[in-house]
Amino acid sequence: MNVLQGIAAALTPAGLLWTLLIIGIATFLHELAHYALARWQGVAVKSFSIGMGPILFRRPWGGTEWRLSLLPIGGYVEIDGMAPQEGPGGVYRQPTRGFAALPALGKVAVLFAGPLMNLLLAVGLMTAMFTSQGVPAPDRARVERVLPNSRAQALGLQNGDVIVALDGRPIPETYTVGGQTRAGWESVRDALAQDGRKTLTLERAGQRRDVTFDWQARVGGQQQRLGIQYGPDVRSATVPVALATSLRTTAQAVPQVLRAFGNLFTRFLTLNLSPDENVSGPIGTAEVVSRAAAVSGWALVQVAILLNLSLAFFNLIPIPGLDGGRILLVLVGTLRGRPLTLAQEQAINVAGFAFVMLLMAFVVVRDVGRFF
Repeated sequence: MNVLQGIAAALTPAGLLWTLLIIGIATFLHELAHYALARWQGVAVKSFSIGMGPILFRRPWGGTEWRLSLLPIGGYVEIDGMAPQEGPGGVYRQPTRGFAALPALGKVAVLFAGPLMNLLLAVGLMTAMFTSQGVPAPDRARVERVLPNSRAQALGLQNGDVIVALDGRPIPETYTVGGQTRAGWESVRDALAQDGRKTLTLERAGQRRDVTFDWQARVGGQQQRLGIQYGPDVRSATVPVALATSLRTTAQAVPQVLRAFGNLFTRFLTLNLSPDENVSGPIGTAEVVSRAAAVSGWALVQVAILLNLSLAFFNLIPIPGLDGGRILLVLVGTLRGRPLTLAQEQAINVAGFAFVMLLMAFVVVRDVGRFF
């Protein structure tokens, strides 16, 4: 009972509704892209479902049965020629029409359209956010909060101050530590990890002032805190600048997302159930959305961006059962000069689907395990 109480305390009704809405929109657009690319090439789509499992509502329209299903854990489109055809005597054979009759490029286009749609949605949301809120300025650190009774408060720092230089040197856009490239504003933390006389050049209401003080990084073995919460400053941006920043941010996110998925697979194969902040299950996702809903609409937009990026990259992983796995099978068949046999393809897809289901179960178990 304590576990259920813990889960209930972490979630809010508004957070649950926003979670269903964000995931529902991401899923709908993902499947709609598959549907559109198939129909554009003249391939029939038998059904289109939001949700999985028992069908709650169905309505035929435009040659497709549109469905709403019970379990809000994804969706699917039933494209003609993807599944085996039933032949005489109930024997199934390799399909020869619809999707199966498309050239390799046409098949890849149908499969790639879903992840691409989520990627475009994330970029579009980022562009809207950067246009409205401004783009990050990595060479400027904005003080978001000065903690009460802190050294920073005694020095006269205020919320909204912008640190533009350290010890008389402008903050760079990037710097390298231990082979890792970081945004320049993070250098404030590294500067305060060293003893000595410090000078922060602040910008406030269009004017600059220097704050100089003696600093001891550790006292009695304890790391000292200046007492500020800070992050990158922002600059106003036109739509083209916001779009360019969105594309650059997406490209920079690729290695981070791949590392997170790689870490997840490693933990899954070693049955490591320890908490991992980089990958969340359904409960963790709803918890994040609940917190974001309590902050602002733009916080929800940021969560939607992350969910769409994750959905896009995850679906492109070359595991049978995912879009990336299906693309891989198409490419293998093209290189061989002939498609895989029905038995080979079914065996690979069943194994891939089982792996994905076990992986999802692992994520859910680890998600729930946080409350024990």
